[in-house]
Amino acid sequence: MGVRATMGIYLDPISTELGMSTGAFGLAIAIQNLVWGLGQPIAGAVADKYGSGRVLISGGTLYAFGLFLAANSNSTTEITFSLGVLTGLGLAGFSFAVILAAVGRLVDESKRTMALAITTAFGSVGQFFLVPTVQAFIDSAGWRKSFALGVVLVFAAVAAVRPLRSASGNRGVEETTGTGRQTLRRAFRHRGYMLLLTAFFVCGFHVTFIAVHLPKYLEDLGQSTRVAALALASIGLFNIAGTIGIGWLGSRYSNTALLAALYAGRAVVFSAVVVIPMSAPVALIGGAALGLVWLATVPLTSAVVLKQFGPEHAGLLFGFVFLSHQIGAFIGTFGAGVYRDAYGSYRGFWWIAVFLSICAAIMHLYIDEEPGGAPMSSQRLRNWVTSPKVKTLGGAASVIVLLVALGAWRFSAILADPTVQVEQAAFFCALHIPGGPLG
Repeated sequence: MGVRATMGIYLDPISTELGMSTGAFGLAIAIQNLVWGLGQPIAGAVADKYGSGRVLISGGTLYAFGLFLAANSNSTTEITFSLGVLTGLGLAGFSFAVILAAVGRLVDESKRTMALAITTAFGSVGQFFLVPTVQAFIDSAGWRKSFALGVVLVFAAVAAVRPLRSASGNRGVEETTGTGRQTLRRAFRHRGYMLLLTAFFVCGFHVTFIAVHLPKYLEDLGQSTRVAALALASIGLFNIAGTIGIGWLGSRYSNTALLAALYAGRAVVFSAVVVIPMSAPVALIGGAALGLVWLATVPLTSAVVLKQFGPEHAGLLFGFVFLSHQIGAFIGTFGAGVYRDAYGSYRGFWWIAVFLSICAAIMHLYIDEEPGGAPMSSQRLRNWVTSPKVKTLGGAASVIVLLVALGAWRFSAILADPTVQVEQAAFFCALHIPGGPLG
């Protein structure tokens, strides 16, 4: 996963040499994430039945081949195929859905959350070391030759999959009954699982948007490529502490409550990244803060799925959870590129990320993480949707969305026509009513 985290620092050199727009490169990485997500349920199901080792070796080999082709690409189409389609297919069999399911089977439930957290954190160890290393390779040898480092490391990782090759692992009394199809049918009628799917979409939106576009965002604000690379590396370093810390907390407190707190924390950090004037120290501190809430959601989300349905079909169930994640990643990556090309800035896109953080935090307050949680029958879903608490939250959210939309519409008029008075744009702010604090 450390190799995957370096994609953001390739945006500038590849787009400059090949004449690609930010949106075109974002689309290539967005396709990678979408293909990755679509392949994960299949890879997870195959790993559940035939063993994780075969799937990991196949995925790693395909991933390395995609990197090799990217190094020899000379057009937007070739970059899209190599970094988009091929590496996406490789990642489907060489990432979280397969690895975490295998780890979940091998570890006792009392230690499972911590084991999942440590496994996730080691992906960030790679990010911390590889981002500045790859940046140095690009500066000295060019972006094409730097892909060789990724190919070598991926093959080294393939050679280390032997401990995860077991197909059955450690199931014991937790083994679920029924086929994968029956388990999946139960899962899609389970309110907690469906809310988890929806909320993890937000995680994918956040993580890939930042991983791909943070360097460019910082450069737009006057920071050097070195500072941008160090900020991205800081995310990886501090994610180690954040993920292991959340693993420790997850074995003692409610996983869903911790997830709600993490998404709320993201909203605060994202807001600060936009509001605070950018400088090199702020960029590095911002990277550290982002790291603390970066992938800490992954072990908690995986642990909740294992609690709900057990480890027997974990690969299949994780696959659909991570599919939702990758759909979010597709929208976040491609959308951010298109947004910047249209408006010349990422600023507004950060506020979209803040809004989604708040939505995800609220969703986790309604997730039941216990085994055999209430299925989401049509009647139960209607009762839940029409409950007073949900109606109140929905009404409040609707009002907030409406006011934000109206405010954004009026502020857009200022950008289009500087003669428009600020007071007109602030019409919907209560502070600016006649006689109010700001008059």
